[in-house]
Amino acid sequence: MAVTPTTSTSEPAHQGAGLPQFDPAWWPGQAVWFLIIFAALFALMAKVFVPRVGGAIAEREDRISGDIGQARRLKEQAEAQAAAAEQELAAGRARAQKLASDARARVKAEADARQAAEEAKLADTLAAAEVGIRASRDAAMANVRDIAADTAASIVAKLTGKPASKAEVQAALAGQPAGRA
Repeated sequence: MAVTPTTSTSEPAHQGAGLPQFDPAWWPGQAVWFLIIFAALFALMAKVFVPRVGGAIAEREDRISGDIGQARRLKEQAEAQAAAAEQELAAGRARAQKLASDARARVKAEADARQAAEEAKLADTLAAAEVGIRASRDAAMANVRDIAADTAASIVAKLTGKPASKAEVQAALAGQPAGRA
């Protein structure tokens, strides 16, 4: 048995086809609710959300400008500290150079003093050696005449077979001819 769909008479009949939003009979009520919702949302936006967002934006701008200002101050402080450190470094270099030049001068003065002392010792030793050399030379020169006389007498004796007299040898050494006996 086949059942066929039947329409019931108890269902209300639709007056028009389509959506009720597009039915002009509903438009005045929809417009009123639209205005109420729009006014409520506008009031919420104007009184709650926009001030909060604006406050957050203003707070963020203040914070950013404060951070920028603080960064500028810190940069200026860092530059000032760098300049002070550079000055201290330059002063330290100058002090180190002065200490080094003072030390070089002191060492040079000490070396010059030691060199002068050594030169004085050497001069004294040289003077003493020269005095000794002069004395030795004078002593040797005094003996040379006697040695020359003895050598000349020996040579004459060997060559002539006769010994030469002391007066003849002395005369020959003096460069004067002496008479022979």
